[in-house]
Amino acid sequence: MKDWNVVVTAYDAQGRRAAKRSLREFGAVEQSEFFNVLVMRVPDVASFVEDFAAFVGENLDVLNDIARLLPAKETFDFSTAEEFEAKAKEIVLGWAQELAGKSSYARIHRRGLRGMLSSQREERFLDELILARTSELGAPAKVTFSDPDYVIDIETVGNRAGVSLWSREELRRYPFLRIE
Repeated sequence: MKDWNVVVTAYDAQGRRAAKRSLREFGAVEQSEFFNVLVMRVPDVASFVEDFAAFVGENLDVLNDIARLLPAKETFDFSTAEEFEAKAKEIVLGWAQELAGKSSYARIHRRGLRGMLSSQREERFLDELILARTSELGAPAKVTFSDPDYVIDIETVGNRAGVSLWSREELRRYPFLRIE
């Protein structure tokens, strides 16, 4: 599936099969080329998050199968590290006002592209970008990994990326996000 907007990782093969069955009611679900990684296409990410949270509330055992489920608020395809950086930069800078004066950090979960993208390098790039832009706005943000106000999550599966901004409250409310 080339136009996914949700990435799901399962604990094991049995969990992957169970997760795939459970998730079908929300949208199209397919196995990716990566071990125990599913991709989904849902019509509306915000509605999906709420609907899935309600589903989890009634079916807690689904979290025994799903290690992480990350809906992407924005997605893009890329073919080079430079293209990845340019597109990620545009999205993340769109959140600068929201991040101004707040604490945050960027986290990238990369699947594939070894040697092309360095998760640590890209995380630093995005963190520094936010620090610079919020300083220009007069309300510098700060990078912290201990209970930040926001987390910028980027998931890559091959040459496609999904980007989201999650608040502390959302991370607490949705136990399936599990951004580490």
